[in-house]
This record gives sequence, structure tokens and C-alpha cells, in this order.
Amino acid sequence: MSVPRLTAIKEEAFVFYSNGNYEAFVRPRKPQGVDEKSAYLVGGGIASLAAAGFLIRDGQMDGNRITIYEGSNICGGCLDGIKDPNEGYLFRGEREMEDHYECLWDLMRSIPSLDVKDASVLEDFYRLNKDQPNYSKCRTTHNRGQAFPTDGKMLLTSKAQGELMKLFFTHRRELFDRKFEEFVGEEFFASNFWVYWLSMFAIGPWHGALEMKLYMNRFVQHFGGFADLSTIKFTRLNQYDSLILPLVKWLEEQGVTIVYDTRVTNVVFDITPERKVARRIEWLQGGERGGLDVTEDDFVLITNGSPVENTAWGDHHTPAKWIRDIQEGSIWHLWRNIAAQDPAFGRPDKFCAHTDGSSYESACIRTLDDKIPPYIERIVQRDPMKFDSSPITGGLCTVRDSNWLLSWNVERNPHFRDAPEDQLMIHAYGTYSLDRPGNYVKKALRECTGEEIAQEWLYHLGVPDDQIDQLAAESVVVHPCMMPYITAFFLPRRDGDRPQVVPEGAVNFGFLGQFAESSPRDVIFTVEYSVRTAMEAVYTLLDIERGVPEPWGSQYDVRAMLNSAAVLKDYEKLKLPAPIDALIRHLSGGQELEKTEFGELLRDYGWIGELGDDELTVAIHKNPPRVTYTVL
Repeated sequence: MSVPRLTAIKEEAFVFYSNGNYEAFVRPRKPQGVDEKSAYLVGGGIASLAAAGFLIRDGQMDGNRITIYEGSNICGGCLDGIKDPNEGYLFRGEREMEDHYECLWDLMRSIPSLDVKDASVLEDFYRLNKDQPNYSKCRTTHNRGQAFPTDGKMLLTSKAQGELMKLFFTHRRELFDRKFEEFVGEEFFASNFWVYWLSMFAIGPWHGALEMKLYMNRFVQHFGGFADLSTIKFTRLNQYDSLILPLVKWLEEQGVTIVYDTRVTNVVFDITPERKVARRIEWLQGGERGGLDVTEDDFVLITNGSPVENTAWGDHHTPAKWIRDIQEGSIWHLWRNIAAQDPAFGRPDKFCAHTDGSSYESACIRTLDDKIPPYIERIVQRDPMKFDSSPITGGLCTVRDSNWLLSWNVERNPHFRDAPEDQLMIHAYGTYSLDRPGNYVKKALRECTGEEIAQEWLYHLGVPDDQIDQLAAESVVVHPCMMPYITAFFLPRRDGDRPQVVPEGAVNFGFLGQFAESSPRDVIFTVEYSVRTAMEAVYTLLDIERGVPEPWGSQYDVRAMLNSAAVLKDYEKLKLPAPIDALIRHLSGGQELEKTEFGELLRDYGWIGELGDDELTVAIHKNPPRVTYTVL
């Protein structure tokens, strides 16, 4: 059933959420007056690009009436991946993805793939992950490259399970401005679950309890894949080539104008108690100030805040700088200027003024010869030099006894279209980047050159001490990447810190991206969230007669809940107290639990009885290689 959502502006304009195929397959009618409207999008990340896509496909706006202003010389925002003429291949990170990115896949079904003929980006992604499903054969290591024996268990004590479940069911308003570490104790932080969680999602103890709760609610269906990452998916190439470039090319073919090297410094609003209207966009372009007056028939969609603002690269011999000053032309400065005009536009300093809690450093690693791959192969139990887009690490491999809590992933090969076949691309990052000295290199990660990061990584791969320095100097090149705001959206917050996608009373504008307030059930640090804000903004402002797909209802699905609870209990069998057993017998007409449909459901998800060899329920019970199934 579609659930209406009250939004802003005109009485007849609203956006509503939907689920199922009824709304999904509808082609909306052309919105009234769209031919007289223009759209100006601030920022060239996935949120703005997606908004342009929805304006054209569903809003049926002429692409020639859409302009995107991007501060750098390339689109993509967080979704990067380039071949620099001087430094070589560079990428800041990667994206763990899943089936239920409802808005992203809704868009990407319409964007042609650049790698598979007559296929969409979605179809390319689907076929790759169907033919080459992701899973890890070594999720964590210790003792310098030795697999850590977990047997797939979470090792959560009863107390830790209770703490987690209490947070899971706590109302969001009770978590405003509170840290996650306030809700769990030492037993939880000693569990395997926490190691998997921390490396996979990057939510630290100092981050918001609200974000931890929302992530558990949203991704509860993935608990069974934490130990081998079998429930997540990856793109064929780096995130820029697989997602951004096809979308940019399609938008340009539709006539969209992208203006690069233009840093928007302010959007000026005319605000009354009843209405809020964007009137002017101001920018810096080539050192010169400029701007554009807009009317009520013009849409202004603003990306406010960015996790990769002030990103700084080092190189093999130079540490990356930790740049925390917010200058004019910064996206944070833009949001500050906007927020000063109305309280409804959010509180940017809640996110950009606490870099001690929002920074970490990643490393882009590229091997140069055949000396390091054997150490990788010993850990990942796969041939890393296969050049067929198959998984190598299968997601992040976390070094449990690393002082930095170093995690690394060998990307599918090739990671770039023109990548050489004899080199590997590795993404690594340290959860504790700021102040903890390494195990081999006695410096904080943020103070290290690329060569020193290579030394620390090789140490944890199990390379003999007498070979580490030479291999780090000659067999690999590493570019450190410091990101001061990369987890800023995880900081403790409350309602009102982020502006609504379309604020109450807004006539011709909206906010996009990771720092706009979308559905209270969806989560940030995902491509899906940015695309969702884009879809909501466009559908609201143009009053498009089609539902926005609601976030998948994992927390309301009894099957997902049963499966996740079984995982958290390490598949300990259900022991029913006698009164409950008697009640079930009474309600079922005297039948034993195992003979009821509820009993069958409990057996399917590992609560009673034994799982058969051919069961397709909990991925963790299956020995790779196997076809991966979502537990639902």
C-alpha cells in the first residue's frame, strides 16, 4: 500500500512511498508546466546526477534546461576512480552494495552500460554478481597473515545480545545526540560481531547510537553474511567507471550542461512565514565572482555537505595532509551560508566541526611486480592475478591485531578498463588513523608516507622482516588519502540537524545527498541514500504521479528477524519454556511445534531441528563456492 507523506509547497504536490511492482512499472504522465521550467543543480556527485536523470526520465524535462555546477574538474563526488597522468591509478574507496538499493536500481535500469552491449548498468551489475558472486574465504587475520578461526560465529554473550537488541528496538528519539558506546559494554566490543561490523560499516564507538540503530534495522538481513560477506555485491570496475561515467554520458546525450570548476558559495532565499523561494545562486569561477538569478519556475537542488571535502592525497614518499580549515568555496562554507538564512536549513557545524571523530585515512595500493601477490594468495586462497572480474579478497579482510585496525581488499581485476594485467589494485583503510602507532611502523597512519603504509601492510601479510623494506620501496606504490569528513554523517545528531529534502514551505528548491533528511528508515554512507534524496526532491517539486520506493522493510520481516537472531545466538537451538510450549500446543489444537507452519519457519531459519545440505536459508552454513541467496 502506498503511504502518503506530507511535504511542502502547493496543496496538490506531495511525494508518497510505495512498494511492489504496481508503482514500479508505471510510466508517469508529463507534469504540468514542466516545459517552462529549468533546473540548476549544485554539486556534481551521484545525488545531483541522479536528480538530473529523474528530471529527464520521469519528469520529462528537456535535458537542455538542466545545468549542473561542479566545483572540481570531474563529476562523481565520493564515487571516484581516475588515472592521473602523474600519479597513476587513484581511488579513495569502494562501495559495498546489495539487492535492495531500490532507488539506485530504479534509475540504473534506464542507463546504458558502457561495458556490456545492449544492457543497462543494472543488468551489467546483476549479471556480474550472478556469474561471479562475492564471498570471502578469509574475513579476518591475525599473527601476521594467519586466518583467524571464527567458524562463522559472532561470539556475543547473552549480555551483549541483550544490549544490541535493546538498541535495535529503542525509538529513534531516545537516541538523539547520544554515542553508541553509551549502550554497550566491554563484552560487546570483544565479540566477532563487532570486528565484522566496524570494518564493514566504519561506525565507531564514538559515533551516534542513532546511526548504529538505523544501520541494524536497515541491514539486519546481512547479519548472516558478516563472516564471509556473501550477501554484498560489487561493481565490475571502480565506482566511477561503473556508475558515474555511464550516467554522465547519458545525461550529456540528453543535452544536460555540466559546468566544471565552479564553486557555488551561496544560494540566496526569499523567506516568509508561509513560503521559502530560492532567488539567486552565487559562485566562484576561475577566481571571479558570478551568479545567476532564478525564478519560481526554476528548480535549485543543492548538495549540502560532503564526506570527501578537503580530501588530500599524499604519495609514496609524502604523507597526506590533514586539512580541516573550511574556506570560502567549500561545500561546508556553502551550507553555513545557507543555514544562516533559516533554521529549517540545518546545522552544518554539527557535522563539520568535529574532525577528530569524522576522519580516517585510506590508501590506494598498486603492486608493480610478482613478488607480493603470493603473500596475498596465501591469505585469500584465490589466484589474485586472474583477470576475469571474479572476486579476489571478496571484500575487506580485517587485521584483528593491527593497531590501526587495518582492513584491505584486492579489487576485482581489472579495476580500470585499461588496467595492466600484471598489477593488482588494493583499497585499504585504518579505523584508527589519527593517533595509534603501527605495529611495524611506529607512527600514526595519518603521519605515514605511502612507503611506510606499504611496510605496515606487508608486515601484516606475513612478509619476512628482512624483505619488508625492499618490497615496500620497489614492488608497490601507495598513495595515502586523508579524508577529514568521511564519517561526519555518523556523528551524534538529532532531528533538525539535517534539512528536509524539501523543507516545509519550499517552493522551488530542495536538498540532496548524505546530509539531507530523507526517509527516517534509510541510512547514510550508501549510494542508495544519495539517489533516494534525488528521487524524493524531483518527485515532490514536479508532483510526479509515481511512488518513490520505500526503504526495504527488513526490520518488519519476520524471516529477516528470525535469521538475524539465529546468527547473533550462533545458531543455538530454541529452548521453549514449558508454559510457552503449552500455549503453542493449545493454539495449534494440540500439535507439536515442529508440526506447525510456525515450526517449519523456525526450522528453516535454524532455530529448531537441523539444516539439510540442500537448504538455501542461511549463507553462513554453506561452504564456498556456492550460489549466494539472500535469506529472504
